Amino acid sequence: MKKLIVFTVVSLAFYLPTTNAQKYQNQAQNVTIIRDQWGIPHIEGKTDADAVFGLMYAQCEDDFARVEMNYIEKLGRLSEVNGEGDLYNDLQIRMLISESEAKAEYLKAQGWLQKLLNAYADGINYFLAKNPQVKPKLLTKFEPWYPLLWTDGSIGAISTADLEIKELKAFYGNENSVGFSKKNEDYQQTGSNGFAIAPSLSKSKNAMLYINPHTTFYFRPEVHVKSNEGLNVYGAVTWGQFFVYQGFNEYCGWMHTSSNADVADTYLEKITRKSDGYYYEYEGKLRKVSSKKVIIKYLKDGQTLDRTFEVYFTHHGPIMAKRGENWISLKSYNRAQKSLEQSWIRTKAKGFEDYKKAMNMKANTSNNTVFADKYGNIAYWHGNYMPVRDNTLNWAKPQDGSKATTEYKGLHTVNQVVHIYNPKIGWIQNCNSTPFTASAENSPKKADYPDYMAPDGENFRGVNATRLLGKVEKIDLDELIKLGYDNYLPAFEVLIPSLKKINAENQTTKEAVEMLLKWDYRASSTSVETTLAIEWAQKLSPALRKIYVDQGENDQVTNAKRFAEVCSEKDILEPLEQTIQELTEKHGTWKVKWGDINRFQRLNGELKTQFDDNSPSIPVGYASALWGSLPSFNSRYYPNSKKRYGYSGNSFVCAVEFGNKIKAKSLLAGGNSGDINSKNFNDQGEMYSKGIFKDILFYKEDILKNAVRTYKPGF
Repeated sequence: MKKLIVFTVVSLAFYLPTTNAQKYQNQAQNVTIIRDQWGIPHIEGKTDADAVFGLMYAQCEDDFARVEMNYIEKLGRLSEVNGEGDLYNDLQIRMLISESEAKAEYLKAQGWLQKLLNAYADGINYFLAKNPQVKPKLLTKFEPWYPLLWTDGSIGAISTADLEIKELKAFYGNENSVGFSKKNEDYQQTGSNGFAIAPSLSKSKNAMLYINPHTTFYFRPEVHVKSNEGLNVYGAVTWGQFFVYQGFNEYCGWMHTSSNADVADTYLEKITRKSDGYYYEYEGKLRKVSSKKVIIKYLKDGQTLDRTFEVYFTHHGPIMAKRGENWISLKSYNRAQKSLEQSWIRTKAKGFEDYKKAMNMKANTSNNTVFADKYGNIAYWHGNYMPVRDNTLNWAKPQDGSKATTEYKGLHTVNQVVHIYNPKIGWIQNCNSTPFTASAENSPKKADYPDYMAPDGENFRGVNATRLLGKVEKIDLDELIKLGYDNYLPAFEVLIPSLKKINAENQTTKEAVEMLLKWDYRASSTSVETTLAIEWAQKLSPALRKIYVDQGENDQVTNAKRFAEVCSEKDILEPLEQTIQELTEKHGTWKVKWGDINRFQRLNGELKTQFDDNSPSIPVGYASALWGSLPSFNSRYYPNSKKRYGYSGNSFVCAVEFGNKIKAKSLLAGGNSGDINSKNFNDQGEMYSKGIFKDILFYKEDILKNAVRTYKPGF
């Protein structure tokens, strides 16, 4: 079973490049960066390596702090910056991502990949050399093997099955850790939306793709990268990576969503202790548990200290926990050179068949893919890297590590993975939901696939997307964007009718119930009902907020319907009364318009954004994807705030139409620059709040017409 957790990091110097200032400047002469009015860098290089050099330089110009922090995390060195609180996050990374493997792969990499890796490091190091005023928190020199620590651009880049940090801490820290408690509002699980439209439903008779990742704000910038070696790709790149993660080229486009397609599993290991160490049982015999020492530095009281852990491994993988009498090992595939190669190769695909060849590398562990191309093809793959396993077992549970029958048996082929190619219905959607409704009646059939491939159930975004796409007769790009910004919240179709169970004597409560029962379930900045409904729903059963489900679990829609059926008056009345009381205490009235408290605010470029009720902010009428909203805006209260501020959801959003010429529009949360002094820091903030897209400049003549600055890196 798989669960995705976000981590990113950097390590000690290993490879000392023979570069010097003159070499950097020579390569910079092969690169041109054109910044348009939105601050989007259009980077052109003679070679792919030159383009990567320029891309990394441009990223550092926009937000070096986020570039650096992503690799500090992936190196397992957060504790050196943040202190002892990140000790076990770092330990988890060190156990799951092998620095020594990354270094070895770099040395053995094919020439083309090694050139890209060198260019990655050189571009960042050149930026630091040219900008001495930028003070790294930890990494003063970047190494070319760093990208081999983090080979997938997903925000959920680490697969840990159902294991949690608190279990790792309990095992290796000898502590009865209970973890961290969170308020309900912190459990606003989000995700992403991807839609593909076939020519049969397109007014222009060209295929279209809607790219709508829901991530932490400012997690990805918007870039355009081109070379004389066939690279010409536009889209979102994760800070510090050298490939476009979600985007398009002149031939095709790809949108990644996350799912619970099973790519990592846990094993129960039966341990015996002997005088010379630990042993585990396998096929009736004992095997020696291997171990190694991991030294983690951490900051405490202004000093850097060391903590040494002895960590254990079986052939399945690292020991991550103990449950009952068994140790728990984890089998996962969290980084690989092949994965990085696939991430790059797909950006140069020239259509459906080419993209399938990239998918055939079977190294993408954390993504579904929604696809469209200029030839009219649309497609969907639910996962990519998919081990073959015994389907009589429930792989959401830990397996018996002593039996050979629980071993993987190779990988499924691309055509064996759950997929959809050119459905007759003319559309595909995935909203982190089941693939078995992704194209209505043309969807794959669940019975045709092993349970571990797609345990995902339905969620309310999937319900909403299926309903809307099912009504489409012909649609153009602007109408596709409008569809993607539909403000209907279908979760409340199920939850609100349960309020009929309330026999309110209190006049205020009675008025609130009547108001909600008459509501049209549409979120808007002027809606009091939206405020009431969301504040109330967050206080209901936690099962309603679970969108990623495992084999054998009920999905979000089922849980909501069951809750509505069996809930008592007390179950729904007390949360409603509490909501009314809290709103009145904060605002002097419970009749609060959603836009008055649901705000977008970007005050600084810090990694941990601060919010202030007394500073300017922008009202947002959209809501969390959790309740079925297609445009996602996750917001919450912060200490000493009476307003809710957005922190994740729609980030880079893009709609693209293929054909003889690309037509595309995009929108970014805030702006492309992390520099508060840049005009591109928050120049899209107002547009973002209203869903107003900008035209993408893909062709040279359009870029030059809108060029604000043209320069060589470092000049």
